Amino acid sequence: MKQQLLSSPVFQMAVEQFERVADFLELDEEIRERTKWPKRIISFSMPVRLDNGKIEVFTGHRVQHHLSRGPVKGGLRFHPHVDVGEVGALAMWMNWKCALMELPFGGGKGGITCNPREMSQGELERLTRRFASEIAPFIGPEIDVMAPDIGTNEQTMAWILDVYSTQKGHLVPSVITGKPVALQGSKGRTEATGHGVAFLASRALSKIGANPQEANAVIQGFGNVGFYAAKTLHSYGVRISGVSDITGAIWSDEGLDPDEVQKHVKNTGGVKGFKGSQPVDPELLLIQECDILIPAALERVIHKDNAPLLKCKILAEGANGPTTPEADLIIEKRNDIFLIPDILCNAGGVTVSYFEWVQNLQRFSWSRHEVLSKLETRLQKAFDKVLNFAKYRKCSHRIAALSLGIKEVADVKQQRGLFP
Repeated sequence: MKQQLLSSPVFQMAVEQFERVADFLELDEEIRERTKWPKRIISFSMPVRLDNGKIEVFTGHRVQHHLSRGPVKGGLRFHPHVDVGEVGALAMWMNWKCALMELPFGGGKGGITCNPREMSQGELERLTRRFASEIAPFIGPEIDVMAPDIGTNEQTMAWILDVYSTQKGHLVPSVITGKPVALQGSKGRTEATGHGVAFLASRALSKIGANPQEANAVIQGFGNVGFYAAKTLHSYGVRISGVSDITGAIWSDEGLDPDEVQKHVKNTGGVKGFKGSQPVDPELLLIQECDILIPAALERVIHKDNAPLLKCKILAEGANGPTTPEADLIIEKRNDIFLIPDILCNAGGVTVSYFEWVQNLQRFSWSRHEVLSKLETRLQKAFDKVLNFAKYRKCSHRIAALSLGIKEVADVKQQRGLFP
C-alpha cells in the first residue's frame, strides 16, 4: 500500500538514493526498512469558495518522515504539480538533512495542488485556513513544525499560525517558522536558504583555488532561494552571468545586478525582458560555461542528457533533488565538478527555522547578525564533515552527506528499539 501511495518518479529517485547509501553503509535489513518509510501520510480534500462564487475542491498532503529524533520539520508548497509521492520524497530528504545538520527534527513536507499565480489573495487565504484547520490535529511545536516553500511565504505561515492559535486559545508561535518578525518570526529567516547556498559555494571556490572576484555564477530559478543566493554571491564579488525563472532565462557577459533584476521581476512578473540582458533558452542556460551553477527551482533538472554537457566547476544544489541518480553517476565519473549536495547546500532554511523555533520556545530573539553568524558556523561544520567523510571513505560528496544523515537516523532507530 505504501509503495502505491508514494508512487512517483521523484519518490523513486529518493528511494534509489537511499538504497544506494544503505548498501554503502551495509545497513541491517530491518533497520533499513524502518528508516526508509515515513511515519505518517496524510491526504485530504478541501472545498474552497472562489471569488466567482463557485466551490473548488483542492487536494492537500502532509508526509511526516519519522519523529524518532524530534518533531518533523519541513515546508509547505503550493504548486500545480504537487502529488503525495513528491511530498514523500521531500520529507525523506528533509529527514537526512536535519540529521546531517545535527538538528533535533525528523523530516516533514506538505503541499497543495493548486496554482497560486492564478488565485487571488482572498482565495489563497481561504485555502490556507482550510488546510490549517484540517492539519491542526497532526501538527504542533513537538509534533510537526511547518515553514514556507515554493508558492508560499510568511503571510501563508501567519494564516496557519492564526488558525492553530485560535483553536488553542492562545498564541503558539513555535508551531510554525518563516512567519513575519512581528509574529515572533526570526530575523534572517527570509534570506537563510539562499545565503547558505552562496556561503557554501564560496567555501567550494576556496577549495578549488578560485578567486570570487574572478568567478561567475548561473542560477536556475529566481525565487526566494535564487535571488538571495545571487545577492549574497554578488556581495562577495562573484559575477552573476545568467538567471532564469518560469518566464524565461537571461544572460549578460558583464554581469547582472540581482537587486535590479528583482525590481524588474516585481514590475513584470518575471526575469524575461530585463534591460541590458540577452534572452537564452532556459535548457541551454544550465550548460553555459561558469564557475558556479545553482539549480534553485524544482527537482530532476540535471539528468542523463545534460549532465555530460555541464561546464560548471561547482554544482551547488539550491533546490531539493535537482540531480537524478543517472546524472549523479555521470558527474561522479567525470570527476571535474565539485558537488555541494542538496541536503547540505540548501540546509540554511531549516537551520534558521530551528533557530526560530528555539527563540519561540525561549521567548527570546536574536539579531540578524547573530542568526547568520550561527548559520555560517553550522554550515561550515557540516561542510567540513562531509568533505572529510568523502575523503576517508573514498566516496562522492552526495554519498558522504546522505551517509551521515541516514546513519544518524538509523542509529537512533536502533537505540530506541521497536515498540511491541
